[in-house]
Amino acid sequence: MSEEITPFRIDIDQARLDDLRERLERTIWPAPLPGDGWDTGVPTGWLRELADHWRTGYDWRTAEAHLNAYPQFTTVIDGQRIHFLHVRSPEPDALPLVLTHGWPGSVVEFLDLIGPLTDPAAHGGDRNDAFHLVIPSLPGFGFSGPVADAGWDTDRIARAWAELMRRLGYHRYGAHGGDMGAAVSPQLGRIAPERVVGVHVNGTPGLPPFPLSDEELSTLSDLERDRVHRIEAFMREEYGYVAIQSTRPQTLAYGLTDSPVGQLAWLMDKFREWTHPRETLPEKIVDRDRLLTNAMIYWLTGTAGSAGYVGYAQESAWGARKENSGVPTGVIVFAHDVGIRRYAETENTITRWVDVDRGGHFAALEEPELLTDDLRTFFRDLRG
Repeated sequence: MSEEITPFRIDIDQARLDDLRERLERTIWPAPLPGDGWDTGVPTGWLRELADHWRTGYDWRTAEAHLNAYPQFTTVIDGQRIHFLHVRSPEPDALPLVLTHGWPGSVVEFLDLIGPLTDPAAHGGDRNDAFHLVIPSLPGFGFSGPVADAGWDTDRIARAWAELMRRLGYHRYGAHGGDMGAAVSPQLGRIAPERVVGVHVNGTPGLPPFPLSDEELSTLSDLERDRVHRIEAFMREEYGYVAIQSTRPQTLAYGLTDSPVGQLAWLMDKFREWTHPRETLPEKIVDRDRLLTNAMIYWLTGTAGSAGYVGYAQESAWGARKENSGVPTGVIVFAHDVGIRRYAETENTITRWVDVDRGGHFAALEEPELLTDDLRTFFRDLRG
């Protein structure tokens, strides 16, 4: 099998952009439900304004140029095309670091981290904290899509990442991720413990075993009990999208790949629910055009179905407890997220745990400076 790594540039045909604008102009809008609030889904009035900006104000070519300012490549691993950014630091002794996104994200999540992590001296930091960055698109997501076959669970993805890093000549490196990346990154440590010097995640690398008894709950701190209650609320109020994407991703994909507004609404529902504070509109937390660029990655590649399939149709990969790799693991839990250390420690060697009273699930988009600082601090003692 070829191990060729091929340079890649995003170059979307103008006809695709014209088609998007025409589809947005022809959108058939549903009547608002009573109150037109977020409790019943994305409000029609709010989405109309965002879609109008998408059609008349958003500039894909600017976003495309921004992405293309970073070296991008593709390679085939285990039969699957993998797209990735590879940004080397000007510091020759920089530590390689693979960053893994989740759903409903993309490599766009990490754009604000690239400069500070690769060239800290130019961003007010210490040059000794520099990283060479490898930022892959998950199989089935964006320019790594669609998937060629079944079985792309977290273990297989981690094995692909280990192979990618080998092909790039990196034999000692770190791993970071959020959402699905917070499952892939620890698994990479289990796959290649002799190469992965440290694993860092935002959110949690493991969830509590449900249901918890009253006796178990009584041993938790107030903060931990709040996180348990929010997990329970998520299962009651938000689990519907998981049920659909994990059982009928292809049925859902017809609507999302044919309707840009449908695709946008599906993604924005989660950006509103998972950014912090929840009551604040997502574009007040994450730049509106950055939200649209992330949506464009799904829309232009037609990967709503394969991204949902990989992200949520892999139940076996998310269930059973995993062995502890022994790799040092750092966790930063922002205000929205629900990590609880005692349960994460059953599968991971936690050497750093930070609870933060702000920020949401999309840490690299919401709190890039804080996440950058924590990455620098965690890996500082693991470089030697």
